[in-house]
Amino acid sequence: MSAQSDGPYGPLIPMPELTPDALRNAVARIAPSRLPALTQHLFEATTNAQQTQSLAPLRAFVHSWAVFVAIERHPARAERLRELERIVDTGEQEPSDAIAEIRAIREAAEAEAGL
Repeated sequence: MSAQSDGPYGPLIPMPELTPDALRNAVARIAPSRLPALTQHLFEATTNAQQTQSLAPLRAFVHSWAVFVAIERHPARAERLRELERIVDTGEQEPSDAIAEIRAIREAAEAEAGL
């Protein structure tokens, strides 16, 4: 795991390596309720990789869960993302600003994960 410091309100955990085991361990620490979804996604990705003889499904798995961890390891960022997603989902407000901020959060998480 790579170390990062954001001051006294830094991330809950360091950003893990981009391997299924490291991502699973990170999810177990910061969002244990999501472990069944991770396990199911990994099973499906492995099966699809074998059937298609391609690593693309496994790369998609790593990308998806690395972004999830990069977001969730910062509680304020994760809560803001959920708030923005609620704005978009309810349709009660013009969603363009919320969508732009969601995109920015995801892009920052991708960069943080080294994707």
